[in-house]
Amino acid sequence: MNISPTLIQRTIDVFERAIGQAPTVIVQAPGRVNLIGEHTDYNDGFVLPCAIDRHTVIAARARGDRLVRVIAADYDGQADTFALDAPIERLDAPMWANYVRGVVQALARRGVPLQGVDMVVAGDIPRGAGLSSSASLSVAVCRLFAGLPGAGQLGAIELALAAQAAENDFVGTKCGNMDQISSAAGVDGHALLIDCRSLAVQPVRIAHGAAIVIIDSRVQRGLVDSAYNARRRQCEAAARHFGVPALRDLDSETVEARGHELEPEALRRVRHVVSENARVLAAGQALAAGDLARMGELMAASHASMRDDFEITIPPIDRLVQIVKDRIGTAGGVRMTGGGFGGCVVALVPEALVDPIRVAVEQDYRSPGGERATVHVCRAASGAAARPAIDTPLAV
Repeated sequence: MNISPTLIQRTIDVFERAIGQAPTVIVQAPGRVNLIGEHTDYNDGFVLPCAIDRHTVIAARARGDRLVRVIAADYDGQADTFALDAPIERLDAPMWANYVRGVVQALARRGVPLQGVDMVVAGDIPRGAGLSSSASLSVAVCRLFAGLPGAGQLGAIELALAAQAAENDFVGTKCGNMDQISSAAGVDGHALLIDCRSLAVQPVRIAHGAAIVIIDSRVQRGLVDSAYNARRRQCEAAARHFGVPALRDLDSETVEARGHELEPEALRRVRHVVSENARVLAAGQALAAGDLARMGELMAASHASMRDDFEITIPPIDRLVQIVKDRIGTAGGVRMTGGGFGGCVVALVPEALVDPIRVAVEQDYRSPGGERATVHVCRAASGAAARPAIDTPLAV
């Protein structure tokens, strides 16, 4: 596992203190950053993310009854307990517990045999920054229960779709499948070119010497409470207007010829999705060729489209992107990443530019609350996995 030993040990320590026994299994699932392809996933389009070396970790041990007990190490030991033989209800609080409950319900509906478990959850993915800490949690819980005796073999895509169903149907975030597929199917050293309709995943190697720099603006975001769901409804309505299953099925020529049929705001939403799909496919070719300059052009166009057509950036994010762009020039690319309305920007640059980016951000950026941005230098990581915590299998 390409994961922090300190994080694993912290999770185990909390488990042993809270449960009074050692865990028998350790599960990890990575966060993700999207290099390009925003709000295209739920439009059956294309995305180019990669899993990153920031993770959710679960330490667990099966129980002899039908209870699931979850302790959140990062929330001062908050706990949630629910029964597998009773209806699983959504909670008003704590919100993190609904991701666990939703996954268990989604797996049960798929006929996966379940059993009681004690688990402790911890992570080092910045929350609310757009790096998919929620998808990472959902995928990790899926990976845990899929490893229980009698669960059978669930592949990475099946795990991802169960995790997505939990977020869509139980939590209430109408997200696409990109985040979960990235976390479940990540490939070390590679981005993933994902066709969100066919679910085909093509690993694309990230050139040696290229750094993934993620800069947290310290502007918190929340998908359920933001305009994310509204954007999805707009896209679905536009697809119905054009008589296609999804905006993936439109081309720029059709949008140009028939765009006048839509309200101006709806036209802008469509224009973003159609142009972004084309940019993703071009970016896959550029990344495979190691052409960071071309990636930079495409990432800049993506950010402008998110700002002007999809209207999901905010002034602090635009400012942060410009600060980085001024420092890197044409040597790489930078754009907002994630659902929008705050969170992070991502830069793909030669490693020699990492320190100059740090200096520029330190000197020239503060959040609206006066906070400095946090800079994370990441690498593309492997997807979700489980391993024994001790020399025994997951068992009571």
